[in-house]
Order: sequence, then C-alpha cells, then structure tokens
Amino acid sequence: MGTAERADRFYAEQVLDRLNARMRQFAARQEMFFLATADRHGECDNTFRAGPPGFLHVLDDRTLAYPEYRGNGVQASLGNIEENPHVGLLMMDFLQDRIGLHVNGRARIVPDDEMRRAHPGLAVDPVPGRRAQVWVEVSVEEAYIHCAKHIPHLQKVPRDGAGRSWGTDDVRRKGGDFFGAAAEAPERGPFLPPPRASAATWRAAAEKALERAERRPAEAEAEAQAFRGWFHRDVTA
Repeated sequence: MGTAERADRFYAEQVLDRLNARMRQFAARQEMFFLATADRHGECDNTFRAGPPGFLHVLDDRTLAYPEYRGNGVQASLGNIEENPHVGLLMMDFLQDRIGLHVNGRARIVPDDEMRRAHPGLAVDPVPGRRAQVWVEVSVEEAYIHCAKHIPHLQKVPRDGAGRSWGTDDVRRKGGDFFGAAAEAPERGPFLPPPRASAATWRAAAEKALERAERRPAEAEAEAQAFRGWFHRDVTA
C-alpha cells in the first residue's frame, strides 16, 4: 500500500518496550480500556474493562495490573489468557487529551491474596461489586500511541439515578435482552453445554495449572530472550 516508509518511521520513533513517564501517568488515570485476547487456536475476543480512575494499576514501567470484577460467568478473557498469554490493551482518552495508548504484552492470572502480598499498598475497593475476584498482571512488551485524528471528543453527563450497577446479577440492570437475541436463538440450533467435569477432575486440572504457574517464570524468561517485540527488525550493519 506504499506505507512502508511511514511504518518504519513510526516503529523507530514511537514504539517502546516499556511505559515512559507520560504513558504511566496516562494509564494511571484511565477509567476504562479495551482488552484483546485469543485462545490457543487464535480465536479472538475483544472486551471492555472499567473502574474508578486508577483501577488499572501501574506497578512499574514494565508492569500493569487490573482487577477482574464479578461478570457474566463466561470468563472468556481469563480462559483465553490461561491458554495464550498474549494480550493487547487499548486505552482511549475521549474526554481530555483525545489520544490513545496501545500496550501489548504477556498476561498472567494472579489470586487476590497473592497480589496483595506482593503489593501491600493496593487499596480494597469499598464497593462490593468492584472487589477483585482475581487480578490480571500484564508484562509490557510494546507501548505506543494511538493517534488523535479519528478519536471523537466526548463529555461526561451527570449520573442518572444510582449510577453503574457494579457486579449485579439483576438481568434488567445488566441490559436485559437489549438486542432481542433470545427470540432468535432457537434459529441457531439448540445450545448443548459441554460436559461438566467432576470435582476430582477439576482438582487435577487445578494442580496442573499450579504446576504450570510455578514453571512459568523460568519459561517466560527463556522466551523473553528469544522474543524481541512484534515490530523488531534485525538490522545488519
């Protein structure tokens, strides 16, 4: 498409392997971001995460972490991360700077108690629906700007009623059948839930997951030596 020169200049000037000071400040004040994941087969999912300013924690210049709140029980993102740790975060500031920040990296799922032992300064959110079920910790591999030219400028409006219903199971407050999918679902054919594993099977799977988690730091370090970023290009003098 004739954009190679522009792309090379962008990679050379704008793509970092860490979060610089401005990026850290930007991430720390966000109230939302979009999260892209894929399973081991490459089947993709894109979702939305939100919370009060600072819910996306900047642990250092190479690490972000966010709490997973109570959701719909599908666990699409967490399931994908368990199979494939590569994730992409997109933070968009529609209100103030009208700019975006991409962060690509590797994610791991961390129990709440483990995260708090490692980072004792983490506050406990007083809102029950915003208490972490688990945390997702992201090791930054790439960080770069999303340009402003197509980002709309939005404004906040006063809250209507009680505001957001964090963690609720109330169908109506979650949006109900907004798109009318329930009436058309039978046309798709019957949904047959997959076989549910027994408690013993779940325990065995959990033990294997713990074993993988214990091996992961060493494996990740080995992979990090080989992985040099999506945009890395070897340059021969």
